[in-house]
Amino acid sequence: MNFIKTEIDGVIIVEPKIFQDARGYFFESYNEAEFIKNGITNRFVQDNQSKSSYGVVRGLHCQLGSHSQAKLVRVLLGRVLDVAVDVRPGSKTFGKHVAVELSDENQRQLFIPRHFLHGFSVLSDTAVFAYKVDNLYNKESEFGIRYDDPEIGVDWRVPANKIITSDKDRIANKLSDLLKEYTK
Repeated sequence: MNFIKTEIDGVIIVEPKIFQDARGYFFESYNEAEFIKNGITNRFVQDNQSKSSYGVVRGLHCQLGSHSQAKLVRVLLGRVLDVAVDVRPGSKTFGKHVAVELSDENQRQLFIPRHFLHGFSVLSDTAVFAYKVDNLYNKESEFGIRYDDPEIGVDWRVPANKIITSDKDRIANKLSDLLKEYTK
């Protein structure tokens, strides 16, 4: 596996070594020893999966406080633009984001540490998205920020009139609201 650091500390692209032949391909998507050797020591406790169509934007979401989750995300089918936004209190890159295309072709994964917002947009007709988390979901700790918050400025690579999102994501908070949550 190749572990590639991004411009935001702690967010890491993981590229597997893919072995292909006439039968298809094989690769390790997770190897605890390799992850630990590269500084990712999180113990994953839950796997999640979703299926979405072109133009769907899911996010930006996080779990607050002690329920915060680190994630290891990947695409099983299709293509997405995956986004991680730094909302670590006191971080020098607070509010900055990393956007990485993940697909069933490049087989890249993205490791997102705790205290990051996460979201993705679907760039293909359909996408099956899978991820591991290191903390169990807690509904009361869920927090969302609007996918189109200008303070963050994500280019989802989907025309605005083609974006499909949930009611919850359309009426979500702004980045400035998260700062208020931290000072409660």
